[in-house]
Amino acid sequence: MALGSSFHSTLLHLLLLLSLVCWAKPKPLCLPEDRSALLHFKRSFIINDSASTSPDAYPKTQSWSLKEQHCCSWNGVTCDNSTGHVVGLDLSSSYLYGSINSSSTLFRLPHLRRLSLADNGFSGQVPWGILELLELEFLDLSGNSLKLRKPGLSHLLHKLTDMKQLYLDGVEISSYVPNILANISSLVELSLSNCELRGEFPAGVFNLPSLELLNLGSNQELSGELPELIGNFNSLRSLDISNCRFSGKLPCSLGNLTQLTLIDLFSNNFSGPIPSSIGHLNQLKVLEFSGNKFSGKIPSSLANLTRLEYLSLGTNSFDQGNLAWIGTQTNLTYLDLSSTNLTGQIPSSLQNLTRITYLYLSFNELNGHIPPWIGSLAELTEIKFNENNLSGPVPESIFKLQNLELLFLQRNQLNGTLKLNSFLELKNLTQLQLSANHLSVLTNVSTNGVPPKFKLLGLASCNLSEFPSFLRRQDELEFLELAENKIHGQIPNWFWTVGKQTLQYLSLGFNSLTGFGKLPDVLPWSSLEHLILESNMFQGSSPPPPPSVIFYKVSSNMLSGEITPIFCNLSSILVLDLSNNNMTGMLPPCLGSLADSLEVLNLQNNHFIGDIPPTYPTNCGLRTMDLSKNQLQGRIPRSLAHCTPLEELILGNNLISDRFPYWLGNLPNLKLLSLRSNRLHGVIGKPRTKSDFSKLQVIDLFNNHFSGELPSEYFKVWNAMKVANTSNLLLYMFANTSSQNKNYSWYGYYNYTVTLANKGRELRYERVPDSISVIDFSSNEFEGEIPEAIGDLKLVHVLNFSNNNLDGRIPSSLGGISNLESLDLSRNNLSGTIPPQLSKLNFLEVFNVSYNKLEGPVPQGSQFSTFDNNSYEGNSGLCGYPLSEKCGNPQVPPSIPSTPDEDEDEGIWRVMKFGWTVVLTGYGAGLILGMSLGWKFDAWKYACFRRVFGKWAVSNSGSGSNWYSSSLSSVWKKVSRN
Repeated sequence: MALGSSFHSTLLHLLLLLSLVCWAKPKPLCLPEDRSALLHFKRSFIINDSASTSPDAYPKTQSWSLKEQHCCSWNGVTCDNSTGHVVGLDLSSSYLYGSINSSSTLFRLPHLRRLSLADNGFSGQVPWGILELLELEFLDLSGNSLKLRKPGLSHLLHKLTDMKQLYLDGVEISSYVPNILANISSLVELSLSNCELRGEFPAGVFNLPSLELLNLGSNQELSGELPELIGNFNSLRSLDISNCRFSGKLPCSLGNLTQLTLIDLFSNNFSGPIPSSIGHLNQLKVLEFSGNKFSGKIPSSLANLTRLEYLSLGTNSFDQGNLAWIGTQTNLTYLDLSSTNLTGQIPSSLQNLTRITYLYLSFNELNGHIPPWIGSLAELTEIKFNENNLSGPVPESIFKLQNLELLFLQRNQLNGTLKLNSFLELKNLTQLQLSANHLSVLTNVSTNGVPPKFKLLGLASCNLSEFPSFLRRQDELEFLELAENKIHGQIPNWFWTVGKQTLQYLSLGFNSLTGFGKLPDVLPWSSLEHLILESNMFQGSSPPPPPSVIFYKVSSNMLSGEITPIFCNLSSILVLDLSNNNMTGMLPPCLGSLADSLEVLNLQNNHFIGDIPPTYPTNCGLRTMDLSKNQLQGRIPRSLAHCTPLEELILGNNLISDRFPYWLGNLPNLKLLSLRSNRLHGVIGKPRTKSDFSKLQVIDLFNNHFSGELPSEYFKVWNAMKVANTSNLLLYMFANTSSQNKNYSWYGYYNYTVTLANKGRELRYERVPDSISVIDFSSNEFEGEIPEAIGDLKLVHVLNFSNNNLDGRIPSSLGGISNLESLDLSRNNLSGTIPPQLSKLNFLEVFNVSYNKLEGPVPQGSQFSTFDNNSYEGNSGLCGYPLSEKCGNPQVPPSIPSTPDEDEDEGIWRVMKFGWTVVLTGYGAGLILGMSLGWKFDAWKYACFRRVFGKWAVSNSGSGSNWYSSSLSSVWKKVSRN
């Protein structure tokens, strides 16, 4: 009975199961219309292996076939299990190349909820059809060359209101961010990096209730602030607004985002202190705050972030604080405290970071020795201790770091003798910088193994006497710096093979090299961009650069011959400096056509003849042109008016015959114009507009044949000599010569130089102070009176009208030029008295009115008590101290104070700033400061100068330069940010 019951029960279950199977609907196959749409979409693009960058990329659509009816099984296709509709399409990293037009069959898949076309080669406009996919919740178009203009981002957000995950990284949007974005409460992940967004970002987006990821990085025109309410919703896990223009202070509520694992604020304008509440983010693994304006102390509450793996606070304005807390961050693999005002010794707490891989402490004021415990941090891959005041030897323990790939110790005060062999034993080392210390590096290599293949090698100022022989085997070098050594003789022939395919930067300046050996027709380095050979003893022709060169500096040698046509091939050249050589011949006309890229052209002090190249393109990019001290003739090219970036034009000491170049007045950036010692003639005339020469600070027309009256109407419009520019405070005039290629960024500058005359002497400014203001019209044929309008130019430091035919009285308005330091009106026909208002000129160091027809008393007091008879000779009618001729009312000469405390610092600064030629002939510690006496220097000021500046040498040398801080001030920095 039991057996029968069991049988019936089993049979009943089988019948029930059979009925369910019979009545159940079969799982639907791919719908024919969806299958057809996918196949047509496949035919609209091609497969290109270079279209995707992911190492996991593969051509997913190759599996799509007419033979395969069930499209739901195709790669990248997802269907709804109940309806069969295609609801997901993931074609990311599929090597797809082409464009998507409005009629694309992609938009015949109306039930799509997820669409990813990321990391392909699609280009062109995102079509309107995207707005028909109303059910989209996930859209990823990143990593293509697409534009989102028509429709724009606003249209997209208005239509696709159910969006949860939106990735448009790299899509060119080029618009403001619409406020509607703050109303899409369904958003979970939003990534809009590198989209050319601009304007103010809607603050409400930070408070979207479901938002977990927000990435706005690399939108450099996008601004905004982090709102105080940002902590009200703590779902945010990742916040990246790097490389934007956000500003303001960080709100304390930031500490409420306790789910945050990544926060990246790199390169913005945030300021104020980092709130201590940051220590509440105990899930944080990545904290990137570098490149801002944070101040105050680095909060010790960071010690609570025990999961932190990446900490970057570099390039901020922190106060020195206690960094003992950093030893608690034992999970750290990356630490950047560069440019954070660190002082004292390298913190000993760092030795607890046993997992540290990248350690950056550069550009601080750290002193003392590099600690031996550095060798115990066995995981170290990169060390940057450069630009500090570290001293002592390089510790032997550093050679235990077998994982070390990069070591930057340049520009410290390290000393001692190093064997290059020790570094060659570090088999992973590819970047080594020891330049600008007090080291002696022994290069006799006797390693048993194969030395590492260097990419970067800096051995400048390392007491080398020859080219290191191990360089023969360095065929991957990209950067080589051997400047400021004692290498002499010719460049060996084997040197041309060093980094033949890879070398981008070569600096051999400030050695005693004489020749190039067997110089090839073109230098063999096919990738060379920077070539610096200045201040050697090279003879013969200038080395012919490859077309890739952008920075070519061979100044201060003994090169001869002409500029060869090969220079016409330098289509990307930024800097061309052949100055201070013995080169001859005519300037090739192509130099003008190079000016669409050329920013610095310096050919001064050679023997060039003929005309200045006449034609400059409408997009001329020249910022400085110095052709002085040659035998050039003809006219000043009118097409120089196209060079709107031009800041410095120096054509002095040539044979140029022309009239005043009034047409240069439309150059909006021209600061310095030197036409001294030429054959220029005629009347200067009047400005065409009130904005002519509006930024001019230095004009030097010395020793020409200009005639007529002084240009009083120009004096009225030279606004840069009237009101100081406080918006851009710089110490010196320079051209930014920074550049970038696909692997590296070069940060550099090129100092402007000029020769100015004062009191019959030429002064060479190796660096031109940005605030200097000079008018030199001396040794011409000007006539008439000195206009009162000259007194409006209150920022002028040097005024020289000497050796002309001026008459009338000295205008009392000169007493209002409060910054005036040198006034020379000698050898004219001026009459009347010396205005007593001139005694108000408290910084006047040079005063010369000799050989005029002046009469009456010499002003007394202030600076006038320091001038001697030479300032007044040739004026028989003058009387009073210091002249022997007494006036009707005898005056007792005031005593010269021996220790004037009140104006000591300011007086010293002004004398140094404008009365001296500052020449730096070394770098790092032990700089030698060479100075040329510019004008009268009182004994007490000399004593004060010695007290302030110590034992720096004072000499009459007017030559030299700082190879490291000027022409070689490029900083080699690998672009490590993705």
